[in-house]
Amino acid sequence: MRSLSTKLKSEIGKTVEVAGWVNSRRDHGGLIFIDLRDHKGIIQLVITPDTPAAFQIAEGLRDEFVIHARGVVRERAPELKNPNIETGEIEVVVDSLELVNKSEPLPVNTHDEGDISGEELRLKYRYLDLRRPSMQHMLARRAEYYRIMRQYMDEHDFIEITTPILANSSPEGARDFLVPSRVHPGEFYALPQAPQQFKQLLMVGGVPRYYQIAPCFRDEDPRADRLYGDFYQLDCEMSFVDDGEVVRQTMEPLIKKLVTEFAGKELITEDVPRIPYRDAMEKYGTDKPDLRYGLELIDLTEELKNCEFKVFQTPCVKAIRVPGGSKFTRKQIDEFTELARKNGAGGLAYILYENGTVRSPIAKFLQDAELKAIQDKTGAVDGDAVFFGADERDNVNKVLGVMRIAFADALGLKNSQKVALCWIIDFPFYEWDEKNNCLDFGHNPFSMPKGGLKAIRETENKLDIVADQFDMAVNGLELCSGAVRNYSPEVMYEAFAVLGYDQDYVAQKFGGLLNAFKFGAPPHAGCAFGIDRMLMELLDANSIRDVVAFPKNGSGVDLMMGSPSAVDAGQLDELHIELIPEDD
Repeated sequence: MRSLSTKLKSEIGKTVEVAGWVNSRRDHGGLIFIDLRDHKGIIQLVITPDTPAAFQIAEGLRDEFVIHARGVVRERAPELKNPNIETGEIEVVVDSLELVNKSEPLPVNTHDEGDISGEELRLKYRYLDLRRPSMQHMLARRAEYYRIMRQYMDEHDFIEITTPILANSSPEGARDFLVPSRVHPGEFYALPQAPQQFKQLLMVGGVPRYYQIAPCFRDEDPRADRLYGDFYQLDCEMSFVDDGEVVRQTMEPLIKKLVTEFAGKELITEDVPRIPYRDAMEKYGTDKPDLRYGLELIDLTEELKNCEFKVFQTPCVKAIRVPGGSKFTRKQIDEFTELARKNGAGGLAYILYENGTVRSPIAKFLQDAELKAIQDKTGAVDGDAVFFGADERDNVNKVLGVMRIAFADALGLKNSQKVALCWIIDFPFYEWDEKNNCLDFGHNPFSMPKGGLKAIRETENKLDIVADQFDMAVNGLELCSGAVRNYSPEVMYEAFAVLGYDQDYVAQKFGGLLNAFKFGAPPHAGCAFGIDRMLMELLDANSIRDVVAFPKNGSGVDLMMGSPSAVDAGQLDELHIELIPEDD
């Protein structure tokens, strides 16, 4: 049997066998036409009364029946050629037809034309949704995507090694999925949030360069750019590397290749900028800035330090100049203001510049010199708008970072055919956990602080300690996280001691890693790319669920397989687990 490829064009006059699904059936009285579909496309079958057995079967065919046909390939008459499909110049005149399997009426649309079924229904019947040509295209593109990555890693002397799925629980920034042990009652495995400890152990084991397309498991809330439960990373590590720039320069060409050659998109700049974390927060209000557009945060604190306008009597005042923003409607400005409030602002002050005049509810509270300073510093001209944030610096950055994205969306500044990459470097080693009112690791405990042990011991304000840690952002999405690793037991003990953990705790959580470090651990560094998220951006998908074969829904439920689900009492008994009913 043959796939419905363009190769059939070269077989005019030959007998071929084809199989697939009935995409549509048209009965023209003396002739029956079947559009037969498989993953390669569609071919038209012609069944005539001259083949009575085949004609009788064709009369009973319905959409999505599975059939097998044999016949002669012929060129269509000029007026009957279909330029909309690859095989539109030919057809197969059937001499034998077999009904392989019937189909009930489908609950979802398997065509890309017409009304696409709702996502919940498509996920429940994902095996049918995958029949859509766009989904078949996605699966093929994903396979190509993997081939490019593997080829690049192989060419750069990385060795593909798989690491365990049943692992130990460790504090890596997200909740673990726990797996109870039947043979060790009361004890649990954890599904790995990342292969972090294992890949570091490979470096100790003498592996020069490691990689894998690694499954990762995190019990985090789902969102449009993050799958619930399990996802995949291109994970890599390099031994005898003590500078994150080595990793960045090694992996950057692969990402550029995927952008330009795989996705056929344009890089905003060939030179990928390195932006320190604090600069990114001050300039863009986020550590994953979208650099396809400007709309940078402009600090006006000094210019307005003596301002009598009460809203601006705060530790920090910043603004965003929005070119063309004076055309925003009252409704749009109200929506922007509501968004700012939802993100912690008291409101959203603004100035509109029109025909050489200033239009603003706050203009009457500002001196002429202050208005001039605002215009000079922001560079605002006729047609522009300037929006303000005033509060504690971190909150101003956060709010205006959100507003910057909203303004770009409203102005249509996100060109999907252009890609802006950047590396964010020098992340804080520690951060303040507002929820628990305590110090915590900025990302994870495996990074090496710049300055090592001395930095941890001698830096008075621990929030000033910088890690040799980095992320890559693409068009406003975090794509990669990496670091030079902490390979010294002494540094790790000290790093945890700052947070109040003793050596016994560290040994309990990271015993395997610490013990290995005692036997000549080389310096090493690496990173991991979120390949589902990256593919979503490269293929212009609306949701990360559109680039995965069998995703869960937005609530983390597998509607197709019915998981999570209850299990029988016998299974729980074997695992020594008792369910405690929730209080009403």
